[in-house]
Amino acid sequence: MLNNLRETLRPTLEKIGKGFASTGLSANFWTFVGLGFALVSAVVYGMGIEFGLIIGGILLLVSGFFDMVDGQVARVTGKTSKKGEYLDSMFDKISEVAIFLGILVGGYAEPYLVLLAITLSLLVSYARAKSDIINIKLQGIGIGERAERLLVIAIVGIIGFMDYAVIIVVIIAGITLIQRMIFTAKNIKE
Repeated sequence: MLNNLRETLRPTLEKIGKGFASTGLSANFWTFVGLGFALVSAVVYGMGIEFGLIIGGILLLVSGFFDMVDGQVARVTGKTSKKGEYLDSMFDKISEVAIFLGILVGGYAEPYLVLLAITLSLLVSYARAKSDIINIKLQGIGIGERAERLLVIAIVGIIGFMDYAVIIVVIIAGITLIQRMIFTAKNIKE
């Protein structure tokens, strides 16, 4: 859903990309920065400290910001690459799993729900990867892509309801998986 807003936000996103590109630091550098913030967020969640949901949520939002920055820097500098795309995708999955593991270790939600959220989130990504192989593009297909799932975790978690955030992620990831499977099945050309 958020991917569908990109066109509307394009001028603002380009300005942000140009600003970060002006530092001379590569898109891959910003990818690593985003991963770093996500891992620190996961550690904070895992520690179960006072205000951990607020601190972890803010760090997760910062990570999401840098996840947007890296792609914008690559586009405005004309330095998009398969390597950068691969690193970004892999780091996205690493950070998402780390966040859920932090929530699990911190005891913020029922373990079976966290494991279900991890599983469904990875299956959503797997559905996209498999569809990409057969040239069916799934970007923007589904109500719960990675950005939406992590926003739910960050924002609902910040207000103190991480257990509900995980349940929401399970629901929207499950719906997204079904939407992607149906879309792909309808568009397979034999």
